[in-house]
Amino acid sequence: MKEEFQGAEARAAFEGGLKKLYQIEAVRSAAWGKPAAVEHRPVLDQSWDYALTVQFDSLTEHDKYQVDPLHLEFLTSYREQWAKVMIKDMELSS
Repeated sequence: MKEEFQGAEARAAFEGGLKKLYQIEAVRSAAWGKPAAVEHRPVLDQSWDYALTVQFDSLTEHDKYQVDPLHLEFLTSYREQWAKVMIKDMELSS
């Protein structure tokens, strides 16, 4: 998050926005978190503030999520707070 959005009130609002994404019908499961307070290791990337993981039952559900009004509202409401966004879409192997 950008420096000016690091305060408790801004973080609480952002975290509420993350939780609201769970309500999207296309979402099978979701969770968000912050970097764990672990000892630094060379392979550890702690250059981020929040991570969101969202699981879908199908690519079709993923595509529905992308255009869902709650998702679009989240993007509109919080995008100015992000210094950087990284998205990693993944298919689970069995």
